[in-house]
Amino acid sequence: MIAKSTWVKNFQSVVDNGRTHSLVVDLPPGKNGDDFGPTALELANMALAGCISTIFAVVAGKMRLNIQTLEVTVDSSKPDDAPTITKSDILLKIKTSDSEDKVNRCFEQTMKMCPVGVIFSNAGIETNHRIELV
Repeated sequence: MIAKSTWVKNFQSVVDNGRTHSLVVDLPPGKNGDDFGPTALELANMALAGCISTIFAVVAGKMRLNIQTLEVTVDSSKPDDAPTITKSDILLKIKTSDSEDKVNRCFEQTMKMCPVGVIFSNAGIETNHRIELV
C-alpha cells in the first residue's frame, strides 16, 4: 500500500493512493488555509467512518443481514491541548428487517475487522458507539 503527498501551495497537498484515486488536503481559513479539502486529521476520521460502513457491509453479507439503508457518523474530539483525537463517538443508523441482536453482533465483528478502527484502538483513542434502528 502506497500513499504519496504532493504539496501544491500554501497548506494544500494532493494525496494519492498509487492507483487512480487522489484528493486535496488543506487547512480551514481559520488556520490560514484555503479550505480546498479536509485536513489530514479530518481525513483520518472520515476513513474510520468509511471503514466501518464498508466492513459492516462485508460482515452483513456473510451473516445474511439485510441492509436497506446504512449511515455511519463518527464524531471525534480533539482537545486544544491534545496533539490528536482522544475520543470518537460512532453512530450507526441502519434500516433492516433483521433483529437488533443480529445488528449488534455484526457491529462487534466489524470493529474487530475494521483496520482503521484497529489503528484508533491501538492509539488509545476512547471509542463509544450507538446503534439506531430506523
